[in-house]
Amino acid sequence: MEKLVITPKTKIFDLLEAYPQLEELLIESAPPFKKLKNPVLRKTITRITSLSQAATIGGLKVEVLINKLRAEVGQSALDGFQDDSGNFNREQPHWFNEDLVTESIDIREMLNAGEQPVHEVLSAVKKLSGNEILKVIAPFIPAPLIDKSLSLNYQHWLNQKGEEEYWVFFKK
Repeated sequence: MEKLVITPKTKIFDLLEAYPQLEELLIESAPPFKKLKNPVLRKTITRITSLSQAATIGGLKVEVLINKLRAEVGQSALDGFQDDSGNFNREQPHWFNEDLVTESIDIREMLNAGEQPVHEVLSAVKKLSGNEILKVIAPFIPAPLIDKSLSLNYQHWLNQKGEEEYWVFFKK
């Protein structure tokens, strides 16, 4: 059988299905990856999270993570990476005003229950009008969610509050 070729677009779920031995290497690479031990999160979040997004979540350089994983399974190193993590706005934008936050969604509980928060959050974002702002609280950088909002032309601000607490504000 042809084995999976590891690229920045590879989903973590597919990676671990093809190469279960890479789980420990991933977990050792960055503290947030310890969540892979949670079977519920493993079944849900890993299906939509690419290695490029995972590198962002783990605070790693995409090429370092990809080439470390590729080396472990005997694939040659890749170069010429595009790092998309620079797309995340970490500076407080001019449009942000605490008084305009009309809804807050804490996705930590949803993730722990094995639910995908993407649809609920995007539904809430789409209901925003005028200057209204949605606040999302997450245990890690919700890279797939931010990427999806960017593709829909929503604005965001990623604000790290603690090691396992990130606030993301979304605005139309």
